[in-house]
Amino acid sequence: MKKHVVVFIPAYNEEKSIGEVISRIPRDANSQLFIQVLVINDGSRDDTVKESKQAGADFIYSFKENKGLGAAVRQGLKESYKLGADIAVMIDADCEYPPEQIPELILPILENKADYVMGSRFLGKMKGMKLHRRLGNYVFTLLQSVLLRKWIYDGQSGMRAFSKEVMEHAEIIHDYNYAQVLTLNIVRKGFRMREIPIYYQVRTQGQSFIKFKEYLPNVIVAIIKEMLRPVRKVRTSSSPMHTENLRKETKFKSSSQL
Repeated sequence: MKKHVVVFIPAYNEEKSIGEVISRIPRDANSQLFIQVLVINDGSRDDTVKESKQAGADFIYSFKENKGLGAAVRQGLKESYKLGADIAVMIDADCEYPPEQIPELILPILENKADYVMGSRFLGKMKGMKLHRRLGNYVFTLLQSVLLRKWIYDGQSGMRAFSKEVMEHAEIIHDYNYAQVLTLNIVRKGFRMREIPIYYQVRTQGQSFIKFKEYLPNVIVAIIKEMLRPVRKVRTSSSPMHTENLRKETKFKSSSQL
């Protein structure tokens, strides 16, 4: 029986790039996979929905107003679970992350080696990330590593895969963003985590929602709240986290293909 994979894309005013992201998702890469695309439209005021439909999105869930990336990812997990997905994949709508590597991203889950997989820019190759963004990523990733007492390479990745059990139990406690609190929540619940190297190229069109003065206090408060709240272990038969450098195991496609 084919495994059902739902690729969900949170999107807010991404008309310029979302069509390309959807068109690059490798639906026929594996005959054992049935891949569908779900767009979570976070109250966009442009033609994000129109471009998504034209590019072949199977489902579109729209908020009437902008709620925030955390809310969009939370809804993406919820809708993927309701659609009966065996695996959910989240990827940003800005063309910074490689849809072509989705089969590699979900492989550890298919092989029952992980429940939660992140595509790591710092294990792979990066192009165009500004110094202040790189430093910010290092700081927040280090903070997550310290809090979880496990090494993480890229705690802010916009490309992640989730098993059905993780979809069911993962919690995002604030609407603004998800990156740090989602990993803290999933790992604290005992799920196995792994990272694989990916290619990354900074967006060439559109605009990032992240503003440092707004981002920093929102994220710090959310991390504190997540770490102070009790969580129930869901998966206890495995060690809480496995982050492995799979650089040698993963064969990258040439950058010209991305």
